[in-house]
Amino acid sequence: MDIKTLNTFIAVSELQSFTKAAERLGYSQSTISFQIRQLEAELGVMLLDRINRTVALTDAGNRFLKAAYGIRGALHQFHTDISGNTEVSGHVRLAAASSLCSGFVGKIYMEMQARFPEVTLEIIEADTHEMFRLLDHNEVDLVCTLDFPIYDRGYTILCERETEVRFVASPSNPLARQEQITLEDLLEEPFLLTEKNMSYRKILDDRLAAESMEIKPKLTSGNTMLLTSLIQNNAGISFLPEYVIHPFVKDGSIVCLDVDTEPCYLWIQLLHHRDKWLSDAISATAGIFREFLEKKSGLFRKE
Repeated sequence: MDIKTLNTFIAVSELQSFTKAAERLGYSQSTISFQIRQLEAELGVMLLDRINRTVALTDAGNRFLKAAYGIRGALHQFHTDISGNTEVSGHVRLAAASSLCSGFVGKIYMEMQARFPEVTLEIIEADTHEMFRLLDHNEVDLVCTLDFPIYDRGYTILCERETEVRFVASPSNPLARQEQITLEDLLEEPFLLTEKNMSYRKILDDRLAAESMEIKPKLTSGNTMLLTSLIQNNAGISFLPEYVIHPFVKDGSIVCLDVDTEPCYLWIQLLHHRDKWLSDAISATAGIFREFLEKKSGLFRKE
């Protein structure tokens, strides 16, 4: 067994495709197939099920993938130690909630480029359910959620922080000068909201449903920068996390409404699968996330 064959197996496992693995590695598909057959013959087990042009790991394949990551990681560390090359490089696949992407993931990317210019980042916007499907199938390396706290022994939390979600409006909106606004008052206003079933939108819908109420928003968008821009222009009211609205509340272009209801909190969490080998690039990315959440701790609820 050589490292090229090991990398081929990892690529096929991650992409669940011989064709895509060939494209990634620059080999012909026949070379990929030969290397996998050779590896299975050497190990004496079937690593991959091939049914109707689909590829899936067998139980033995899943166990060997963990070992393959460990071997590759150890070799990478060995070469780094021998060469003395400490520059971090590699590709990181991150799944994140849409509002996090338009909120602070861009700022984190800029910091990464300044400190680790050889690291490339691929961002996939997804809801929480889809994020963990991708993570379980090794189609992403990290997920950054905005939801209720997720504690599962199948995943490792790298950093987390709690944030409040608030009703917001333009200072020109009459509700901005009203104290103890009721939910009934809010429903008289045009709402600009994120997509249905997104974390904090779902919380709002569930809370209203418990009171036999329902919101029919005038505008629905996952782009929180669009929503904040419209709120500033008094186009309606919204329900947004503290880290999104903070700069606009600070400069007075958006105000938080005093609504007579229980406060709502969600968690930002950065996680990886417990069996995932963390490359230097993944670890560096996680480190910048952690630093950012600590540096911006004023935007989040104290632990």
